[in-house]
Amino acid sequence: MSGSNSSDASLAPGLDRGAAPAAALPDEPLGLTVHSLPPAGDALAALQRSRRGRWQMLGLLLVCAAPVIASYFTYYVIRPEGRRNFGQLIEPQRAIPAGLMATAPDGTAQPLDALRGQWLLVSASGGACGETCRSNLYLQRQLRESLGREKERLDWVWLVTDAAAPPADIVPALAQARVLHVPQAQLQDWLAPAPGQALGDHLYVVDPMGHWMMRFPAHLDRAGAAQAKRDLDRLLRASASWDQPGRETEARR
Repeated sequence: MSGSNSSDASLAPGLDRGAAPAAALPDEPLGLTVHSLPPAGDALAALQRSRRGRWQMLGLLLVCAAPVIASYFTYYVIRPEGRRNFGQLIEPQRAIPAGLMATAPDGTAQPLDALRGQWLLVSASGGACGETCRSNLYLQRQLRESLGREKERLDWVWLVTDAAAPPADIVPALAQARVLHVPQAQLQDWLAPAPGQALGDHLYVVDPMGHWMMRFPAHLDRAGAAQAKRDLDRLLRASASWDQPGRETEARR
């Protein structure tokens, strides 16, 4: 029939009309490859392994942070009766402001937060360094030396709040100090005196993470210096499990 011939020609346009029919295709079923899905049990096990991995990572982070958390908890929260810190705790603590720059005596500039990594005992005053300034510098040196072998965990820092050079007669005594110039207007964004006092009247304690966390009373005398040393001893003991000396002596000069 013509309809049948036309239909065959449309399915095989490469064949001429009237040509001999092609050999019949073998009468075999069409082969298909079927990829099976993974068993439901395998998928569930993989999900459980992923969750277990996340919990293990969280546990590892908590283990690493635990000494720091424990030391601060011990110092700030667990205080036996009769034990009081001499210095005033700063709450909330103040981090070194990002972008705050300091200038070394040789004129090189550096970010102030480069001081992080050590406990810091800080004083601040103009470069002319009057009586209070000299007393604070002397106490800083004595307090640091009194810590014995632990002194390498504490940096002695004098922040000069103007462009004046230190007096020549005190320069040799500053060999172990870090002397940096920071404008007072900018420094006051970080450190602050007690009400009724000036910025240069106090000694300030900064932890290794760069947080100002304690301020000693103004105009320390010998008895006050002894109590300040007890505070420093407690801080260093509480942080002994995670804080280690972070700078060589030459780097502080």
